[in-house]
Amino acid sequence: MRAHQGGGAEEEKPERRRRWRPLRRLDYPRGGRRGARRWVPSWRQLLLVLAAGTTVLAGWGTWFYVTTEVPDDLNSFATQQNNVYYWADGTEMARVGEINRQEVPLSRVPESVQWAVLAAENETFYSDPGISVKGISRAIYRMGSGGDTQGGSTITQQYVKNIYLNQRQDISRKLSEIVISIKLDQRMSKQDILAGYLNTSWFGRGSYGIERAAAAYYGKDVSQLNPSEGAFLASLLKGAGQFDPALGAENRKRAVDRWSWTLDRMVKIGKLSATERAKYTVFPEPRPQPKAAGLSGQVGYMVDMARTYVEGHTDITPAQFDLGGHQIYTTFEKPKVTALAAAVQDATKGIDPDSRQSDQLVRVGAASVAPDGRIVALYGGPDYLKQGFNNANTSTVPVGSAFTPLVYAAGLSQGVQRQRDAARSPVLPTTVYNGDNGVNVMTPEGPYWGRDGQIVKTANDGKRNWGQISLRTAVEQSVSGPMMQLGMDVGLDRVQQTAADLGLLPDSMGELVPAFTVGNSTPSAVRTADAYAAFAAGGKHTDPYSVRKITRNGAPIELRLPSAVQALSPKVAGDVDAALKGAVRTGSAKAVAAAGPGLAGTPGTNADRTAGWFVGYSGQVSTAVTVYRADLKDMKLLSLEGLGGASPDTPDSALPTQVWTSYMKGIGGAAGR
Repeated sequence: MRAHQGGGAEEEKPERRRRWRPLRRLDYPRGGRRGARRWVPSWRQLLLVLAAGTTVLAGWGTWFYVTTEVPDDLNSFATQQNNVYYWADGTEMARVGEINRQEVPLSRVPESVQWAVLAAENETFYSDPGISVKGISRAIYRMGSGGDTQGGSTITQQYVKNIYLNQRQDISRKLSEIVISIKLDQRMSKQDILAGYLNTSWFGRGSYGIERAAAAYYGKDVSQLNPSEGAFLASLLKGAGQFDPALGAENRKRAVDRWSWTLDRMVKIGKLSATERAKYTVFPEPRPQPKAAGLSGQVGYMVDMARTYVEGHTDITPAQFDLGGHQIYTTFEKPKVTALAAAVQDATKGIDPDSRQSDQLVRVGAASVAPDGRIVALYGGPDYLKQGFNNANTSTVPVGSAFTPLVYAAGLSQGVQRQRDAARSPVLPTTVYNGDNGVNVMTPEGPYWGRDGQIVKTANDGKRNWGQISLRTAVEQSVSGPMMQLGMDVGLDRVQQTAADLGLLPDSMGELVPAFTVGNSTPSAVRTADAYAAFAAGGKHTDPYSVRKITRNGAPIELRLPSAVQALSPKVAGDVDAALKGAVRTGSAKAVAAAGPGLAGTPGTNADRTAGWFVGYSGQVSTAVTVYRADLKDMKLLSLEGLGGASPDTPDSALPTQVWTSYMKGIGGAAGR
């Protein structure tokens, strides 16, 4: 029996070996190995997996190539239309952005201009197969690592994006772009592709196509462009919002650098002689951007602000926005905008730049912000068509003593530390400080020494001595000395953080020296009004916003709106609110009391007399008004002494206080009581 069973077992063994042999060839986990080494594949196994993966990938790539067709439908330019802006009540404010596009044959574009574009964007255009393997690899790597995807596209690929695909950046769209580009390169001549690209690319200023770009920037037909002008227009293809000199000094620097580089590149690839390059040493300054009709008065400032907000808080690119068809529902309330402009006009009647030098270059900026962050009104300047610079949104004017309520809030929130390594002590509205003028500013180690080798001292308006004074009284009466010392006791970095929590932008913050506590920062009127709004909102802060909704042809577009955050405790916000209301009743802001009950606010001045402010609020709106003198070419601030023929001892806050008072009367001052 055993022999029979054993013989049966012997007969089964060859069959078992044959059955498992294919699997044993894989030898995985690997026999004869122990521990973790059993799971380390051999080089043969690695080659097998690599070969299998390559086969699968090649098969998928072949399938993707075969099934991806060049679309029949182009991205239509036929639906281009105006962007329409609406007031907060839904009525129409302005129609802007009519598309400027005109197709021209490639023969109309000077060869030197064509090569300026190719030198800047794709010098191998005439020899490549429609794609750049190196560029694609770089773009996909950056895409996978979360970086910038620009810079990996040929002219053909960019043309495909312009006419067939959207501007979304992901792997799927990039692969479609590659396949369509290869197929398109096989179907169309290089000249036709280049012509199509030049006629469909966005150059900024609402211009699609190089013909309208030539008109927008140089007021001429494309056929009249020289290589230098062509090199500048080529720079716009990297992003007109970053290279149009009319949009700021940084843009101009980038444009000049790119222009010079492009001309040098043309020489290097043999498309511009060194002799001709030597003719172009001066940047071909484009003409100023013309103002669109319908943007006169304050409307243009609001449209600019709303557009900037849309571009920063949606996924719409500037080029897509210029295609039009958008409906932008703003937060601006027409009655308040009208009342604010009327208040400025009324308060500045006595300004006479023809008769008084002290009245020349006077700028007024103002903004009203609701406690929930809505910008409901602004005054950007006398007329957008005459002065496009928005005085309400400038961040070059020191806020002065209007900053001190933020120092007060920081002290109430965080307490003080007067000795190094000592515990922080709480601060109350009743906490007493020395209110005399010329008191040494102290640190935990002793007096604060300035860079001039002198001890820094406090400086009150009019050099007045107040004696021992509570912090609440110091805020009510705008006594700067105690606020300067309070800021040092709290810690300038902590005061800075409180200001940031209330919405002041980091790049507007002043140097962290004692003057920081009395307003060397330069927040805009919009941001200053927004910070004060938190005092009226129980300490809740919401970043300011100018658009509440956006649609395109009626379809909603996602808009990222700010959320409220608790920047201060309700108790601290209430204490600051009480001090600012006290300032209106019996303190430094009592001049505005006639505008109605329940108002809160404070004037603002600085030591060198270059800016005057008034910032305050009712229950429903916080408003900041600033007055300064500056040449907009260099923004150098000038003294306000003698403004409007006033006596030398007239506070620089007098005119903004007058504007604020008139405005609050115009909108029913205590509307929020």
